[in-house]
Formats: sequence, structure tokens, C-alpha cells
Amino acid sequence: MKLRRDPFQAIADPTRRAILVLLAAQTMTAGAIADKFDTARPTISKHIQILNECALIESSQQGREIFYQLKIDKMKEIDKWLEQFRKIWESRFNQLDDLLATIQNTKK
Repeated sequence: MKLRRDPFQAIADPTRRAILVLLAAQTMTAGAIADKFDTARPTISKHIQILNECALIESSQQGREIFYQLKIDKMKEIDKWLEQFRKIWESRFNQLDDLLATIQNTKK
């Protein structure tokens, strides 16, 4: 299956991020996911479809129920990409800490 969507497009939406948080805790059916939101079930189904197309979640059928779960490996890819920014931010915060310490020391 060719993925039509970018995972970053998927996580840009707050409802889809909330679904990912739910699925990080446990495997759930679409109905159980929808019950957690004050939104129409077809809307939640569309969010689930997008997350599935982005390979951030996967489904497995058990009897008549379809269960969804988080794909940890795909989330790790996103985390790895974000890590480069985390290092930049940490460096900048450390520079600000150093500057603040210098300013405080010169005022003494």
C-alpha cells in the first residue's frame, strides 16, 4: 500500500495526537476511541484512517472487532527527526543560562 500522507500531517491535528496518546496506553476499537471524544463517530473514523494511512497505527481483526494499536517504530522515526531540534534548543537554553549567570555575577 502506498502511503498518501505524511506522518507530520497526521500529528499536526490535536484530535489525532489525542488518539495516539490513547493508543499508546492500550489497544482499542474505533468505537472505544470515539467514546473518548465529543465528536461524531465518522469524524473519528476519518482521523483513524489518516493515522493508519501514515502507518502511525495498525489494525488487527479479532472476531467482528477491529483493534487499533500504536506503531512504536514509526513514532521512533518521528522522535529521531525531532531529536536534532531538541539538541539545538538545549544548546540555546544552556547559552541563556550562561548569559543569565554572567549578568547576575556582574551585578554583584
